Amino acid sequence: MSQSDETDAFTKFFDEIEPTIFGFGAGITLLFVAIFAYDPNTAANIVYSIQDFMLAHFSWAFLIGMLGFVLFLGYLIFGPWGKLKLGDEQPEYSYFAYFAMMYSAGLAAGIVFWGPAEALTHYASVPPLYNVPDQSAAAMPVAVQYSLFHWSLTQWSCFTVMGLGIGYFVYNYDAPLRVSAVLTPFLGADNVDGFWGTLIDILAVFATLGGVATSLGFIGTQFLTGLQYKWGIQLGDAGTIAIITGMTVIFTTSLLFGVDRGIRRLSNFNMVLFFVLMVGTLIIGPTFFILEMGTQAIGGFIGDFFEMSLFTQVVQRNADKWTNNWTVFYWAWPLAWSPFAGLFIARISRGRSVREVAFTGIGATAIATIPWFVILGGTGVWMQHTGVVNALGPISNPDLGSAVSGYILYGALPFGQLFLLGFLILVTTFFVTSADSSTLAVSMMTTGGEEHPSSINRIFWAVLQGAVASILMVIGGADALQAAAITTGGPFLIVCSVAVIGLIRTFQDEYGSVLLQDRTQLFGSPKKNEEPTGRSKITGQDDD
Repeated sequence: MSQSDETDAFTKFFDEIEPTIFGFGAGITLLFVAIFAYDPNTAANIVYSIQDFMLAHFSWAFLIGMLGFVLFLGYLIFGPWGKLKLGDEQPEYSYFAYFAMMYSAGLAAGIVFWGPAEALTHYASVPPLYNVPDQSAAAMPVAVQYSLFHWSLTQWSCFTVMGLGIGYFVYNYDAPLRVSAVLTPFLGADNVDGFWGTLIDILAVFATLGGVATSLGFIGTQFLTGLQYKWGIQLGDAGTIAIITGMTVIFTTSLLFGVDRGIRRLSNFNMVLFFVLMVGTLIIGPTFFILEMGTQAIGGFIGDFFEMSLFTQVVQRNADKWTNNWTVFYWAWPLAWSPFAGLFIARISRGRSVREVAFTGIGATAIATIPWFVILGGTGVWMQHTGVVNALGPISNPDLGSAVSGYILYGALPFGQLFLLGFLILVTTFFVTSADSSTLAVSMMTTGGEEHPSSINRIFWAVLQGAVASILMVIGGADALQAAAITTGGPFLIVCSVAVIGLIRTFQDEYGSVLLQDRTQLFGSPKKNEEPTGRSKITGQDDD
């Protein structure tokens, strides 16, 4: 690159940034790291106190809100509003590529990581909703059932409503490509960059940086734990920094290729490897047990869905109860990720129908996720119950934890080393695509909605995420940053709810009411002499 090109690149970088969102988003993140480095104990206590307060007093809101998002999306899939489209252009990608990018941008790395681990955890200690003995035969389908509940449907609902809320107003009302676009029905597309819109975007930048930085650290920890468990290799802080740096370089390189050449191609690779690994595990594992147990677990998931969704464990009044540590935590986590995941979904959804986005967001993703947890989770609990392996021992070891579950599972299966290699590659590539999409989303948010931010902008945020992850993993602050980022799930529960209300309001204006007729008056005496306007809600033309 010539000196002139470098000058032009930096000129574009400084011209495109939105200084308030850029400065406060990066500043808050760096300030958190500095405070934690200065006084880790005090900072951690404050963060955990805020998180405990939120879980103790507002767990019911998370449960109701996330269930409400699922029901709203279900209505969009089967109801008349699903015909509406995000803009008038043709979709930019094939449906498979579209689905693969959406799946890879979400919690797919977590799905791969927890596939063999969560069912084992619930098998060891059965969730309190069920009166089943721990580590019994009856605990196996319940354990898999709860892992399906936590990962297959509800988690994706907040991503999808955020993506619809942003995308619909960007492509139909010319709102800026930012999270604050969800305020368009209330403020107008020209006014979303005011105080409330700016506040939402700043909070979104911090939540994204915190969530992805901690995930980067945890993926690095999985590799280090595997090296220690499998081969007795301990690399220490230098190894942590080296792995995180290497992964940062990988996802930064992929990011610079752009959505089409980078994220799309890697996402397609992810889904192919995901399918191969899943089917291969079914074949070499206890095939018929998995199919039989999985059928029962899916039946329990469908039959008990509403009871699991609204189980508050009210008999326990403390913040540190099972429901808060699992279900509510799992709902707060994707809510904290919903700004970047929703913004990325909006970015790739131009030309799609509302029904198509809603179905892909919670339907197609569930169709992909359920077999994964049935196969890997079912294999894990079968191995533990039959004595093929003792996975619970290493998992309960605080120096190892759930990160070793994949190593244990594939270590006991035929061709295990080959499958383990594929498993680790899949965790890495799924995380890389999540990091790609999150960095692109932050770049768009901090440039006022640029669809194609400059390379320098994307590199800056990628390097910042890697640096934050490295620093906090070394000084021991990754858990605190994750807690701080997840605490932002509370505000984004409100933002997602605002998105749903705005979409309902807009869809009613454009399509017409689907429950009550337009002239229905809820309170007071109706005006008897009022004539119909003769206007069509859908076309805005006079009726013949």
